[in-house]
Amino acid sequence: MWLNALVLSGGIVLLASPCGSASAQETASAYTNIDANHQCSHARGTAVEDYGSWHCKGYAGIGVWLSAGDQRMYVSFGPRAATEIATRETLAPFNDFYKGVIEWRLEKQQDGKARPFAAIARWNVARAADNLGKKGKISGRVLVVTRLGPGAVCHVGYVDALANANANDLAREIADKHARAFECGKDKPVILGKVEPGSEITHH
Repeated sequence: MWLNALVLSGGIVLLASPCGSASAQETASAYTNIDANHQCSHARGTAVEDYGSWHCKGYAGIGVWLSAGDQRMYVSFGPRAATEIATRETLAPFNDFYKGVIEWRLEKQQDGKARPFAAIARWNVARAADNLGKKGKISGRVLVVTRLGPGAVCHVGYVDALANANANDLAREIADKHARAFECGKDKPVILGKVEPGSEITHH
């Protein structure tokens, strides 16, 4: 039996997970907290609508790169995170991911070690009903699935987290079925499940 590693607030909790058939590739999840204002180094932006970038540490020390501008966020991963395709990918509505939990989808390699192949993050996303002019309220939630290296790092798919009770399962399905073979810059990101009226999940 392979174990899921739950990593929160510096602690580690191991969660048992069934392995599945011998022919199926074993997958599991690890979780890390990200808080841009308290856990990451910040480099200020150079323009009015450039809020700068943040460098954080994720699962097993994997680099997590955040940047923001014009009320939108960009999130990338890996040793070359700041130059990956993901640094140019966001959602069309106003959005952010300054703080939250990243779920890392892991595969068991032949040497028994776990390798992360995708990351899932719950972004805050503006909906049509949100009045950003008054309170800056962002009430939508979208799970963004990102492909990790080796190879390019980019968005693989999206799930409306409010419209689907099984949103986490749908995001894992996108990661497990599509992330490893996804061709960044060529393949179109996948949207699974229902999308609430007034919500917009548009790759930008």
